Amino acid sequence: MKYFLIAGEASGDIHGANLIRELKKVDAGAQFRFFGGDQMAGQAGMEPLRHIKDMAFMGAVDVIKNYGKIKDNLQFCKQQIIDYKPDVVILIDYPGFNLKIAEFAHNEGFRVFYYISPKIWAWNKKRAHKIKRYIDRMFVIFPFEVDFYKKYNYDVEYLGNPTVDEVYEYLQVPYNDETFLRGHGLNTQKPVIGLLPGSRKQELKYLLPVMVKVAKKFPDYQFVVAGMSILPPELYDVAKDLTIIWDNSYDVLRISYAALVTSGTATLETALFGVPQVVMYKTGWLQYLIGRLVVSVKFFSLLNIILGREAVKELLQHSMVRRATKELRRILDDYKYYRRIQADYKEMADILGPAGSAERTARRIFELLSR
Repeated sequence: MKYFLIAGEASGDIHGANLIRELKKVDAGAQFRFFGGDQMAGQAGMEPLRHIKDMAFMGAVDVIKNYGKIKDNLQFCKQQIIDYKPDVVILIDYPGFNLKIAEFAHNEGFRVFYYISPKIWAWNKKRAHKIKRYIDRMFVIFPFEVDFYKKYNYDVEYLGNPTVDEVYEYLQVPYNDETFLRGHGLNTQKPVIGLLPGSRKQELKYLLPVMVKVAKKFPDYQFVVAGMSILPPELYDVAKDLTIIWDNSYDVLRISYAALVTSGTATLETALFGVPQVVMYKTGWLQYLIGRLVVSVKFFSLLNIILGREAVKELLQHSMVRRATKELRRILDDYKYYRRIQADYKEMADILGPAGSAERTARRIFELLSR
């Protein structure tokens, strides 16, 4: 089979890489073309047609500024699909781009599968009608999404969560804390607080300076930043006095006693590692005001959404340094609170189910195409 995959962000690149790996196992004749990053390139054995570093734009302002580049990416993608003639186009999250490609590919007669649903349950729910019209099969990664789509008479499949797979696989590798800490010049006797500021320029711009200011209030701990080398290095200048571990947030989480985390997939990863966290989100005021108008969920961190309650504290936009300092202090000083958060993590993990979602999804995709 010929597969055309599209991921536009770092998390999608990881999920796409795992899906490619599993598709190669079930389909000996699998061929690939893709928009993605280095992880997908490694599994596919070829470079992406477009790299995620040229695709990851966040927020209305960033999208408007890069409209020309986005338009060019769309036209280039459409032409590549026409030329390649895949058996299926597999879209991975990244809805602003991928829903446009879905409509195009459907109208051109290609089968369209979606792996990792856009978070339309949070805002712009009417996009469910577009998904129902143009997506032949949707594979969701949260159990509650099955019930959401049922409201639109659209049956989707939940085969597990890919982040569970990735954390599980990482934790199988033998590891020595002290060796790792010494290797990065860290004190083996001083607890580590992880800083996960996100994978987008806008996230780092607004949140990393806040996290660094919080770090300065806890001299008895050492703070380690999860850095992304695909982003401009100057974005990390504000954290030059801290240790930065590049391109492996899991290494940071594995050594962390607690963490400050930008809202997104990283909050789910942090929970699966059992690290109590403070969830943070900050953006430009225009984007924030737009978000207030369109977002329709009670919580914005995945853990709290899955559980339907505030298991971890969410801090949005205002007085971030003061509030993050207070919450982190509570996590560090109140052991019962610390353990309660970890108990909520266990409940969340039970809801998501066991690892193996990428394998199950690949088998299901191949089964559907083989019909």
